[in-house]
Amino acid sequence: MARYTGPVCRLCRREGEKLFLKGAKCMSEKCPFEKRPYPPGQHGQGRMRRPSEYGLHLREKQKLRRIYGVLERQFERYYENAARAKGVTGENLLIMLEARLDNIVYRLGWAPSRAAARQLVRHGHIAVNGRKVSIPSYAVRAGDEIAVREKSRNLPGLREQAEAASTQVPEWLEMNPETLTGRVIALPRRDQIDLNIQEHLIVEHYSR
Repeated sequence: MARYTGPVCRLCRREGEKLFLKGAKCMSEKCPFEKRPYPPGQHGQGRMRRPSEYGLHLREKQKLRRIYGVLERQFERYYENAARAKGVTGENLLIMLEARLDNIVYRLGWAPSRAAARQLVRHGHIAVNGRKVSIPSYAVRAGDEIAVREKSRNLPGLREQAEAASTQVPEWLEMNPETLTGRVIALPRRDQIDLNIQEHLIVEHYSR
């Protein structure tokens, strides 16, 4: 499966803000964005000019795509599905991305980043409604039960990670750090998705 394998801190610098792609490192003084908050490359500091309207739309799309670790064609399919669904296209897009299984594992606090959550899913450590699911893009629905599989509950640092994050689980999810189980109470509303994203710019990008 194709995926980005380069330095993720470079992506934050390109987008001009922290995307929190490396978990705890993003909160520490070791975060490269703190030292070099300008675009990467030899001429990065010289590229701090005002972007065009197209550039604003593109950067917002790239930022959202990189936050969730989705490649270009897959992101386009999400947008097409969001445009066909009832409701506001931009909000539909965000809700569909939030409903990915790897994102749910991250939101439940079982992994420090979405990339780490994706690895947990791919390696077969996660079950949905009692059945193993190893597809990170699996669309979780309201009422689904998510759990770390019994044989995987002793993975190093997993329980400590869950206990530390138990107070930060969003209100549309429930999580039991003792049993490493969770439940999707309901899919999130736009005001429950804590991302600095202007989704209308993404809609304008695809509507040109």
